[in-house]
Amino acid sequence: MTPLEPLTSVIRWQDVIDILLNAYILFRFYVLFRGTQVMRVMVGLAFFWLFQRVATQMGLVVTSWAMQGIIAAAALIIIIIFRNEIRNVLQAQNLQAILWGIPRKNTLTPVDILTESVNELSRRRTGALIILPGKEDVRNLVQGGVEWQGLISKEMLLSVFWKGNPVHDGAVLVEGRRITRVGVILPLSLRQDLPRRFGTRHRAALGLAQNSDAMVIVVSEETGNIVLTEGDEITEIHDARELRNKLRRHLGITGEPAKGVKRETVELTAAGLICLVCMGGIWFSFTKGMETLRAIEVPVEFANREAGLDVFGTSASMVNLYLSGAGPLIKNIQPDQVKVAVDLGQADIGANTFNLSSKNVSLPPGIRLNRMEPTILTVNLDKMAVKEFPVQVNWVGRPPEGMLIKSAGLSPSTIRLVGASRQLEALHTVYTEPVDAGKLESSGTFFTKLLLEPPSLQVAEPGEDRIEVRYVMGEREPL
Repeated sequence: MTPLEPLTSVIRWQDVIDILLNAYILFRFYVLFRGTQVMRVMVGLAFFWLFQRVATQMGLVVTSWAMQGIIAAAALIIIIIFRNEIRNVLQAQNLQAILWGIPRKNTLTPVDILTESVNELSRRRTGALIILPGKEDVRNLVQGGVEWQGLISKEMLLSVFWKGNPVHDGAVLVEGRRITRVGVILPLSLRQDLPRRFGTRHRAALGLAQNSDAMVIVVSEETGNIVLTEGDEITEIHDARELRNKLRRHLGITGEPAKGVKRETVELTAAGLICLVCMGGIWFSFTKGMETLRAIEVPVEFANREAGLDVFGTSASMVNLYLSGAGPLIKNIQPDQVKVAVDLGQADIGANTFNLSSKNVSLPPGIRLNRMEPTILTVNLDKMAVKEFPVQVNWVGRPPEGMLIKSAGLSPSTIRLVGASRQLEALHTVYTEPVDAGKLESSGTFFTKLLLEPPSLQVAEPGEDRIEVRYVMGEREPL
């Protein structure tokens, strides 16, 4: 037996489709929500679920129950808390992108144009806030703003932050090569240790950086100083080279775009494999957890019997099978799906003994045989023969008082039977079913049937087992 044989013997093609379909759904979920807070919370829930399954296997009833409650509550909380983020992701995608498209992460933000634009804003002492998201989606952390979707250029950034522009006090959101939103309002940081020279723009930039992995560029309107915020860190920029290097590091630009595409391909491939493995594990966990035992009685079937031979007796006509498998599968087993067959290709005339095993049993995929009873079967084979026998009425009881049966005629008086040659040789007379002579009051006619022993015997012609009896009653002569 190969290591994979136990698995392949229980998995059905429906299970393969089930695993692949759910693995693809999980993969699509990852593609759509990667880099968002939703995905991070879902990863946490996955660890809770894994912990719950381990607790169940170890028999930790209370722990397993608690984990189930946490998972159920957390699933509802995710929908409520992250409803805006989920809506934003789904609204930004068309049906094709949701079902099978792979939205590539655009890391081609033009750093040189951005650096030149920021330096020009600094030289002109034009206040600015520029958001460069990391892996996380920041749309659920910002408010307001106007959809823009314009390509980045120095002229566009200067016009957006021009003091006469209605949206110049807000921030711009840069995604890839485009400014996707302008006039955005950011959450303010509550830190108390900020220098007094930092104004509202700096506090807003730090507020967003503290709650996400985004980098925010701040250009001071009073001094023209350039500041970068990442996490809790505030970095003052002194020259264009330093700014360019910081931006390239944050955006993950190495100078070789092919490497970024390759890295993303490897990431998606690894995610797909992990989804497949996870769904396979979940399927195996559920099928094992819902395993059910069932006993079923199945008739024995015979195959490859030699022409001219027939079965005229077995030690058992039914076999008890004790099966196990996933509850939904084993509860819906139909009688015609389970078979027990014995190969008579090498059997001879007389008694033949067979050892029954799983090789004799045919089961639906996903069902396993635990044991069977009996495991030894004796089959008697013989040649078919035809022989004629006289028929006699099987009288029981006594005729009414003072009466006797003077004569009885049968039609037909002889009968031809088909059966095993040894059985026919041991038989001399064929009797009818028992007839109570005490119920006969006068001469007459009645019909009865033959009583064939053993039951494997059959009449040669259909209907010949019905016998007409004509009898004559008379008074008993006194002694």
